[in-house]
Amino acid sequence: MAIHVTDATFEEEVLKSNVPVMVDFWAEWCGPCKMIGPIVDELSTEFEGKAKMVKVDVDNNGDTAAKYGIRNIPTLLFFKNGEQVDKQVGVVAKAALAEKINALL
Repeated sequence: MAIHVTDATFEEEVLKSNVPVMVDFWAEWCGPCKMIGPIVDELSTEFEGKAKMVKVDVDNNGDTAAKYGIRNIPTLLFFKNGEQVDKQVGVVAKAALAEKINALL
């Protein structure tokens, strides 16, 4: 399962992570977010120990969403060594996300 992070835990879980991180910015009311959520959880299991998948609820963590300019959801940001290195807006196939994660390993 993906880890739910907040404004308070984002730095520790994402920016200070020793493995690449995919951050799923989502909201409970967002239909496409509900489509991609299970994919994020599957990837979390498949990449366990190699990469981390986290979720940020934009309604409850507006500071982090604003900091990264999240205007549309779902938006997936990819971090390596504390730096944002890639971005995906909207729903995409699991294989496309796996490819992006593999590129960071």
